[in-house]
Parts: sequence; structure tokens; C-alpha cells
Amino acid sequence: MTKRDELIKTAFELFYLNGVHSVGINQILAETGIAKKTLYTHFASKEVLLEAVIAYRDERFRSWIFGLMSQQSQAEAMVKAMFDGLDDWFNDRVATLMPFQGCFFVKVNAEFLNHRVNELCFEHKQAIVDYLAARLSEHYPEPQANQLANQLALLKEGAIAQAYLGKDRQAAKLAWNMAKPLMKPAD
Repeated sequence: MTKRDELIKTAFELFYLNGVHSVGINQILAETGIAKKTLYTHFASKEVLLEAVIAYRDERFRSWIFGLMSQQSQAEAMVKAMFDGLDDWFNDRVATLMPFQGCFFVKVNAEFLNHRVNELCFEHKQAIVDYLAARLSEHYPEPQANQLANQLALLKEGAIAQAYLGKDRQAAKLAWNMAKPLMKPAD
């Protein structure tokens, strides 16, 4: 792992557990053992580091969830794979994502207002909807696929919030039970 990658990974872990504003550069440096000069060689500021951290988590999360979903060719099985994956994440069975502490993007987004970070968090969420819509359009007319993608994304987001804030580690299963009736045949 390069020093740049180590800085990103460590910053992600600290930001995810503690929040962006409560973690200082010195804490990241202490955790990594990397010199401040090296950090600033790679990242001009904490904000630039945060943008790299958001890209890191976005890539890891999308690779994981889309990887699960891409293994399924049928719409219902693909959506079930998403909710099964969430259930695994909520119950700490996904090593690549760290133990479940809620949605990184929602937590980070809440720390900023009218900022580039908000746009990056939105782009992550929109990428999930876009993927769902693209996959569902293989089985449904475009308007129905788009509506269903938005409904499923809402259930996904609600499940994440309920699993974290409501401490309901079964929330993905409930969300799947709510999603399944939506998976009716194309009009």
C-alpha cells in the first residue's frame, strides 16, 4: 500500500467512526506514522484528502454492492441481492466495508452545507439509483424502471438509517419484504 493509499484508508476509518470535523490532520498522521510533509505532498488540504476519501468509499461500496447485484440476471433476484448484501453489512459480515456504523455519505454530508462534499455525496447516492434504473430497464419500460429504482433506493436508504439509528440489524430484511411486492411484472 502506498503512503497516499494509507492516508486515505486511515482517514476514512477515522472519519467514519468519529466524523470529519472531530478528526484532525495530526490524528491521521499519528495513526499512519506518516510525516506531515508527505501528507501535504499528496493532499493540499484536509478538504482535498476528504474528497479522496469520499472517492475511496464510493468505489469500494459501489464495487461491492454492484458486484453482488451483477451476479443476478433477473430483476427480483438482483434487488434481493442488494438487500441481502445490506443485511450482511448491517450484521458485520462484509469485511471490505468495516463494521457497520451507518452510511458514511449521509454522515459526512450532514457535516457540510453548500459545499463540494455535498455534491460528491449526492453523486454517490445518484449512482445507486442510476445503476438500479439501468438494470431494471432490462426488464421494465423506462418510466417504470425509473420509478421502481427510486422506490428501491428509498427503501435502501431507510433500511440503512433504521439499522443505524434504530439499531435494527434486521432492517434490510424488512426493506426486502416491502420491496418484493413492487417487483410486479412490467406493465
